[in-house]
Amino acid sequence: MGLFKRNPFGHIYFIKKWLIRIFGAITHKRYRGFNDLHIEGSEIIKNLPETNVLFISNHQTYFADVVAMFHVFNASLSGRQDNIKNIGYLWQPKMNIYYVAAKETMRTGLLPRIMAYAGAITVERTWREKGKDVTEKKEVNPNDTENIKIALEDGWVITFPQGTTKSFKPVRKGTAHIIKQHRPIVVPIVIDGFRRSFDKKGLRLKKKGILQSFIIKSPLVIDYDNDTIEEIVEKVEFAIEQHPSFLKVIPAALIKEQEELNQMRKWDY
Repeated sequence: MGLFKRNPFGHIYFIKKWLIRIFGAITHKRYRGFNDLHIEGSEIIKNLPETNVLFISNHQTYFADVVAMFHVFNASLSGRQDNIKNIGYLWQPKMNIYYVAAKETMRTGLLPRIMAYAGAITVERTWREKGKDVTEKKEVNPNDTENIKIALEDGWVITFPQGTTKSFKPVRKGTAHIIKQHRPIVVPIVIDGFRRSFDKKGLRLKKKGILQSFIIKSPLVIDYDNDTIEEIVEKVEFAIEQHPSFLKVIPAALIKEQEELNQMRKWDY
């Protein structure tokens, strides 16, 4: 109890709280200052239960997406309506927010290792290794799924079900299995503008004056007993606007812009 009280993963709350405060203060201008973060749906955050909530989102950078979510969630819980004005909301942050991240990503340097202490649930990707797809999928580590279960029982979990920052990649079935097994409230989030603002890792500011968007949608309607894994996967793809059908309605100009961004990202490695 007290100063050295720990969460279920052994992390000391006092240290975690100060990490969130410090990194939040350092990164705030990235979303309100150098760039602007347009938020919709913050009222949904305020009405969620304390535990067993799974946030699903498309993915554009390794770290900037998650940091933005910490800002938006805490600002919403502190009464901000679709904004992150006045970082006083970080003084008493929600301590049971976790995010799923690739183990190899969180071991790439000192900064990612420090950030992992703020709430990362590191998992071994079965389909990708050292930045490349593998032909033979590795077996799922049972400790990874158990850690996600523990995190859901303790609080909120953020996951990026495509497992990559590339657009319109298939949603991994592992997310659907988690949903079906643990029956969380599933809240979709759709983000945009982050890959134009930051490098691929989301640590270096690449361009200023970008309008970033952060749309929180109503929880998914899921029949945990009768929906198949494939049906849940499709619901997730539609909810985070990454279903292949969305490609048919994207204007040609946006497709060209995406191709240019993909070319630019080659320099981020």
